[in-house]
Amino acid sequence: MSATAYPAECPAGRNRLIVLMLLVPGLLALLCTFLLPMAWLARASLSAGGMTAFGSELTLANYRAALTDPFYWQVGLNTLWLGVTVSVFAVLLGYPIALFLARTQSRWRGVLTALAVAPLLTSAVVRTYGWMVLLGDRGVINSTLAALSLTDAPIRLSNNSLGANIALIEILMPYAILAMLAGFGRLNPALEEAAAMLGANRLRVFWRIILPLSLPGVLTGALLVFVLAISSFVTPRLMGGGRVFVLGTEIYSEATVTLNWPLAAALAMILLGIFSTVIVLYQRALRGLEG
Repeated sequence: MSATAYPAECPAGRNRLIVLMLLVPGLLALLCTFLLPMAWLARASLSAGGMTAFGSELTLANYRAALTDPFYWQVGLNTLWLGVTVSVFAVLLGYPIALFLARTQSRWRGVLTALAVAPLLTSAVVRTYGWMVLLGDRGVINSTLAALSLTDAPIRLSNNSLGANIALIEILMPYAILAMLAGFGRLNPALEEAAAMLGANRLRVFWRIILPLSLPGVLTGALLVFVLAISSFVTPRLMGGGRVFVLGTEIYSEATVTLNWPLAAALAMILLGIFSTVIVLYQRALRGLEG
C-alpha cells in the first residue's frame, strides 16, 4: 500500500510575500483615493485665505476663523443635532423592520429584504425632490389638509430643519436596516426559548435578551447613519431652502461662492475630526458592550 504524498508546507516568508502582494492593490487604492486627498486637504487648510489652495506661507488663521466665529459654532451644533436626530429616529424606525427580517422564516424574506433596501436604488437627489413635492406649502400633505378643511394655512414642513430631518431619516433608514441586519447574527432563539420556559414574558425576553444582544448592531447602524447625516449636503440644501446651515453646505459655499478654499478645507478637516471622535467613542462603547 503506497504512502499518501502530502504537499510540503509553504515557508513562512513565502506566505508573508503572498499576503503582501494581495494587500498591495488595496493599499494603493487607499493611498490614491483617500490618504493623498486628505493630505492635500490638510495642506490647503494651512494656506493663506483666498483662491490659492497652496500658498507659500503656513498659517492657522483658517482654523482660528472657524473655531472663534460664533456662526461656525452654531453651524457645528446644527450639524451635530442633525446627525443625532436623524440617527436616533432612523434606528428607532428601522429596528423593528430589521428584527423582523432577521427572525422571519417566511419564504418571502428575500423579497421583503429587497423591498426594505429598495430606496437605495434611487438617487438621494430624486428622493429629496420627492419629499419637496410631499412637504411643500402646496404639496400633497398640505393640499390634502386644506381640501379636508383641517388647516387654514399651509403647515411649514419644508424650507426648514424639520423638512431636512424628515427627508434624511427616510433616505438613510435603509442603511440603518442593513447595518442592524448584519449585527443581529448574535441573536440566539434558544436563549429566548429558555427564558420563556423559565416564565419570562415576551416583554422581559425582549428587554433582557434580545435588546442587549442586538445593541452592537444598533450602534453600528446609528454610527453609519450619523456619519452620513453630518456629511450630507444635497438634502439639507434643498429641503432647507437656504435656511438650514450645516458643515456640508458651508464647505460648499466657502469653496464655490466666496472662493475661500483654505477656509473650506479647514471646515472639512474639522468635519473629519468629528468623524474620528465619533468612531473612537463607538469603539469604546462596543468594547464596553462586549466586555
